[in-house]
Formats: sequence, structure tokens, C-alpha cells
Amino acid sequence: MSRRHFLRGAGVALALPFLDTMRPVFAASAAADSPLAPGAKPRRFFAICNNLGLLPANFFATGAGRDYVPSPYLALLQEHRQDFTAFSGMAYAGVDSGHPGDVCFLTGAPHPSSASFRNTVSVDQLIAERLGTLTRFPSITLAVNTRSRSLSCSGTGVAVPPEDKASEVFKQLFVQGSPAEVDAQVLRLGIGRSILDTIGARAQELQRKTGAADRDRLDEYFSSVRDLEQRLHASQGWEKKPKPVVDAKEPVDPASPAQYMQKVRVMYDLARLAFQSDSTRAITLMLDSVNTPTLEGIPDTKITDGYHNLSHHGKAPDKLGQLQALDTMHMKLLGKLYGDFKAVKEAETTLLDRTMILYGSNLGDASTHVNTNMPVIFAGGGFKHGQHLAFDTTPERNYPTANLMVSILQRMGLEQDKFATSTGTVRGLEMT
Repeated sequence: MSRRHFLRGAGVALALPFLDTMRPVFAASAAADSPLAPGAKPRRFFAICNNLGLLPANFFATGAGRDYVPSPYLALLQEHRQDFTAFSGMAYAGVDSGHPGDVCFLTGAPHPSSASFRNTVSVDQLIAERLGTLTRFPSITLAVNTRSRSLSCSGTGVAVPPEDKASEVFKQLFVQGSPAEVDAQVLRLGIGRSILDTIGARAQELQRKTGAADRDRLDEYFSSVRDLEQRLHASQGWEKKPKPVVDAKEPVDPASPAQYMQKVRVMYDLARLAFQSDSTRAITLMLDSVNTPTLEGIPDTKITDGYHNLSHHGKAPDKLGQLQALDTMHMKLLGKLYGDFKAVKEAETTLLDRTMILYGSNLGDASTHVNTNMPVIFAGGGFKHGQHLAFDTTPERNYPTANLMVSILQRMGLEQDKFATSTGTVRGLEMT
């Protein structure tokens, strides 16, 4: 029996929870170490989007396969060459319009600048829906220099507001409230369940009075209500469980948006702690370079203009030099992230072995606002890396980025053979 089966009767549809009778389906389709298998080791997903991308000439490798010649930017990651795969020639079909495409980085929803645009569910929220009750937080949505643009999107197309203060997230993850605060939170969750029960009853009554099209819409709504009720119920249990103890101090949030790179480093450290303590299985991080002012603290280079203005360099040598310094800093921080994840041992593996880290952008070239040939680096997670997967860079023949999302979802242990405009899993990307 599929997990998405419905019980139907008297005009009411109710999504079934995970039942014992469903276990053979998952057992047959999931690997032995899938998160869906009893007692399995966790797998995790971390997505990072820099919404101004990287200079294409300095990012894309020469040659294909395992004998590729690294570009100047990829050369900064060669210490971890066997831990990541670099891509070229990838894009989402229909995701156009330049900057607005950043909110589609994990959804693939087409035409984000159109008046009728409505986003679709993001990969991390699919993971949260299916695996979220296994951890205290179903997912964590982070951002640098924005509180409005988010990589995470619910099943109904609504953006999940990002958290931009690492210190606040750290408190939620690791600082235990007093007994009175815990009891108050449990009470709030209990009230939430009661409200949802009331809404559900009204939805049933309304279904009897509507036409077929509205009944379908109410069907979807009612299922969402019950799904949220289950999450609230699971949250009640987590509130009574002690939070994990970590050997780390509460982070200090850089005060200025100009301290952009410091903020990125703090968020990377926070993500590592969240995964290391198994507080969540899915984290997204929007690096909002578009709204970042003139940066401070870039080694050996004086930055004289805002990040966005530098991206429109017009091939001016001074602007290109400053932009290259910013890109170089991004690559160095990413390399440190890989190293930090590899340094955390999990039995016979490492945190990087158990975590898929997707780094990229919605823009193939920020200077011209194109959404094709997106820079993509995919690391960890138990794949056979150490290669450059070179697909057709002709814009109309780019390889579907959505295929990578299917590979990610399947590696998480989910029954998923389709996502957005996918045509399958990624050709040439094999699991270990």
C-alpha cells in the first residue's frame, strides 16, 4: 500500500500515516541504510544558493570525466577532488527571468517573473514531509542578508521564511528552556492541534455543499491540515526531550550586511552542528548577494562597489578583479565546509559521507541575467565523485537540473522518480 493512499468515504479524503502494511513497499525499494529502514543511519541534504553566481570563465572545468582539468575556482577545492562532482551545461526548463529564478533553485517552477507565477514544493520540504518526524526540526531554512527570499517552499507554493540570525537558530537547536517554558510551548502545540481539529470538522461540512472542483481543492487542503496536525503532535514529544549538548559557543552574528563572508562562515558552522547533532535532515541557505552592499574583510583586495553592481562588470578589469576576489572567498569557504564535514566521524564514515551538499546558483552569468548553464558543485552523500559531468552548454539543450533533484531524493531513501521537469536521475552520477 502506498503511503499516499487515501481513505475515502462520505465525501471526505484522509491521507494515511505510515503503517506497518506499507513497510514492505519501502523495504523493497530502499537501500539497507535508507533513513526509511528501521535503525538506519541518517542521510542529510544541505543546499546553498549564491544568487549572483560565479564568473563562468573561472568556474567551468576543461575536459570531462575523471581526468578533467580544474578551472581556477575548482583548483581551490582540489584537496577534496574525490569528494565532489562539478557540472556544466545544466538548467531548469522554463526557469527564466534572471534574478527572480533564485526562489526556484530547489523547485524548478517555471517563469518566476510572470504575473501568474506560483512556486511549487522544494526538495528540502519534500524531505521534511516524509522524514521530518525523525528529528526535532523537520527542516531548517537559513539566509544571509535577507529575511524574505527563501530557497524553501511548501507543498502549496508558499515560501518558508528564512532565519538570518545564527545565534537565534543556535538557541532553538541547543539551548534548553526552563520547565515552565517547555510546558508553555507544549500547551501552545496542544492548542494548535485543537484548532486544527476544528478546522478539519468544518472542512468536512463544507465538502458536502460544494461542487467537484471545489471538493478537490478542499481535499488537498484537508490533507495538508492533517499533515500539519501530525507534525504538531510529533513536536509535542520533542519539546519534552532534552536538546543535544554541543561543544561550541553560541555564535556571534556579524552586525553589518557588509560582513557578508563572515555571515556565510557562521551559517556553515551552524549547519554542521545541526547535522552533527542530528537535529534535522534538511537545511537550505540563501546567500542573497543581490542585496549585499560593498563588502568588508576581503583579503588583499579593496572592494569599492556593491556586490550586485560588480556582477554587472562590463568586462572592466577593476570590477572583474574585485568579483574574482569575492568568488575566490566563496570557494575557500566551501572548501573549509567540506573539510569540517570530513573531520566529523560517524562510525566508519564521516559527516560528509552522510550529507549531500549542493552549491550553485540560479544564474549562469549574472552580468547577462541568463538562467542557463548554471554553476553546480555537488559533494558528499555517498556518490562516486571526482569528476566533471559535462553536458551540452547550448542553452536550449542544457541537461535538466531537476534530474539531480531526483537523484538527491532517491539517495535520501524516498520513493520519487519525478521532480519538476526531470527525465530521470542524473546520467553518470553513481552511488557508492
